[in-house]
Amino acid sequence: MTLPERTSDDQPENPLIWSILGLLEKQHDGWMVHTMAGALKQQGLINTLDEVPEQDLFKRNFLLMNALYQLQEMLLPKQWLQAQAMDIKLMANSGQQQVDTDDPLREYYLDWQNYEADTNAIRELLSSFWKRYQKHIGNLSVTTNASWQQDLAILELTTEASPAQIRRQWRKLALRWHPDRPGGDTEKFRLACEAWQRIQSRLHS
Repeated sequence: MTLPERTSDDQPENPLIWSILGLLEKQHDGWMVHTMAGALKQQGLINTLDEVPEQDLFKRNFLLMNALYQLQEMLLPKQWLQAQAMDIKLMANSGQQQVDTDDPLREYYLDWQNYEADTNAIRELLSSFWKRYQKHIGNLSVTTNASWQQDLAILELTTEASPAQIRRQWRKLALRWHPDRPGGDTEKFRLACEAWQRIQSRLHS
């Protein structure tokens, strides 16, 4: 079984993106990968990922760096996220910062094959993160009978939207309504999360 290719529109949605954004909105700098992992663990959002300590540390770092690099691209052009393992900070974009698509570290951490798991295992892992995250935004009613058209309407899309367009719009709305952002709205963020999860379930069923 092949893993998803490394493209921003096709890779599995890493729910740690939204948990990390919440941390960064409350504290813009002073973060390192291990302190960020500790903060997420305290919130019950990330637990042991492997019985072997070295593998557990690797997988934890991989998921965090993957989320950071995805979030870095999402926040442009208004904000710049410095995604360095020992110096993570969120700042206003001066107009000079841009994603370095030739950065070998970025390429490595955005390639899910480096996580050493198959597609189903990765999606199951990330789904478990969503379940842990739901207590921060309310219950995610992903099993309701909302129609495809209703879910797309929540994301302000029509039935003609492609999977890539759906993903981009979901991320746009999630950034706008994230409860830790200025002008954020917990209820709208929750509804968008629910719609996105139902859409993902249909696309990958």
